[in-house]
Amino acid sequence: MELFTIGFIGLFLASFLSATILPMSSEGILLLMLSQGVDPTSCLIVATIGNSLGGLTNYGLGMFGNTLWLKRFGVKKEKLMTFQNRIQKHGYLIAFFSWVPFIGDPMTIALGFFKVPFIPVLTFIIIGKFLRYLVLVLPFM
Repeated sequence: MELFTIGFIGLFLASFLSATILPMSSEGILLLMLSQGVDPTSCLIVATIGNSLGGLTNYGLGMFGNTLWLKRFGVKKEKLMTFQNRIQKHGYLIAFFSWVPFIGDPMTIALGFFKVPFIPVLTFIIIGKFLRYLVLVLPFM
């Protein structure tokens, strides 16, 4: 297995995990790979897919979890409820901001918890995360 193939697996895993409720960051791995001359388009695609799937994992946790179950994962009902008004007002559009540190993870959990339709949430999660990584990758293109 090539070193950069392993690097892409690592980038995918870091991107996935950083979008879940685990405190992690994928930008360092992405920038390291880019600084070593790895194809920016491939990095952009791998990071976007991994981070989007991590965000959808949060959405699933919210959709299928109840408040007691979510509490075990460290998600407080009060935190979810802070997003209720925003979700009622803006709906799936707030999924675009799922990439924002500290609020993105509970926001995607709240989208699932309040049963916001999946396809629009998926679409805006992917768009937001793609644009986030595109900003980091553009200087290397």
